[in-house]
Amino acid sequence: MPVNNFTPGNAEFTWLDIVSPSRDELLEISKTYHLHQYALTDCLEPDHLPKHEELGATDFIITRMLIADPAERLISMQEISTKVAIFYNDKLLITVHRIPHAFLDNIRNNYLDTCKCNTPSELVTRILWHVMHSYDKLSIQLADEVDRFENEIFLKSATPAILEDLYYIRRKASICKKLLTFTGEVINSIRKTEHGQVALQDTKDLHLKLMTIYGQVYEDVTNLLNIYLSLSAQKTNDVMKVLTIFSVFFMPLTFIAGIYGMNFKYMPELEAKIGYPVALVSMVVISVIIYFWFKRKRWL
Repeated sequence: MPVNNFTPGNAEFTWLDIVSPSRDELLEISKTYHLHQYALTDCLEPDHLPKHEELGATDFIITRMLIADPAERLISMQEISTKVAIFYNDKLLITVHRIPHAFLDNIRNNYLDTCKCNTPSELVTRILWHVMHSYDKLSIQLADEVDRFENEIFLKSATPAILEDLYYIRRKASICKKLLTFTGEVINSIRKTEHGQVALQDTKDLHLKLMTIYGQVYEDVTNLLNIYLSLSAQKTNDVMKVLTIFSVFFMPLTFIAGIYGMNFKYMPELEAKIGYPVALVSMVVISVIIYFWFKRKRWL
C-alpha cells in the first residue's frame, strides 16, 4: 500500500494519498485519523457509484473517472471507470484509489507546492475538475461516431454491424450519463471558499457541458437505433411486397394449370381443339386484369 504525503512543510493540513490499500490497512487508517469504518469499506467496492456523505466534521466523497481507451468495446461501469475516494476536513485530506493517477502529482506540483490551493476543499475541487476532464475525450469521440453512423444510415447502405456499434455507443453514453448525474451531487457538496470559488464554478460548468453532450449522444443514438430498425422493417416490407405481388399473379395461373392437370377421364375441355389456346389466353387475360387492378390501387 503506497502512501504518499503530498503536504509541504508550511501547510496547515495533511494530504495522504493511498494507493490500493487492503481492508486491514484501511482499518488502521480509520483508527489513526478517526474515520468511520464503514465509509472506508466503501472504498473497496469496485462498482460503487459516486456519492457524498457528511461524517461529522469530515466529508466523504466517492467519484469515478474514466480510464478505458474510448476505442475499446466495454459495456460495464467497472471496465471503463475507476473509483477515487476522498476524505477531507479543514485539517486533513485523504485520497484512496486502486491504481496510481498522474493527475494527483500534477495537482501537487501546480497547486499545492505553489500555494495556489491553501485548503483541502480547494484541492478537492481541483481533483473533481480532473475527474470531470477524463470524460471529455470519450464525449468527443462518441459524438463524432454518432455523426458518422448517421451518414452511413441515411446516405449509404446500412449493415447489421452498425446495430452492434450503436449499442456500444449507447451503452457507454448511458454509463457516463449515470455517473455524471451522481457526480453532480458531489460537486454541489463542495464547500465554497473565497479563493476556490472560480475553480468550483469551472468544475460545475464542465459538469454541465459533459451532461449535455452525453445526454445528446444518448438521445441521438436511441433515435438512430429506431431509424435503423424502421429502415430495416421497410426493406423487409418491400421484399414481402414484391413476393406478394408475384404470388398474386401466379396464384390464378397455378389454379388453372392445377385444374387441367388432374387425371380425370371425363373432362370436356380436354377434348376441345381450342382448349389449350383458351387456357393460355385466360391466363394472359387474368394477369392483365390483376396488373391494372394493382395499378388502380397504386400498389405498383
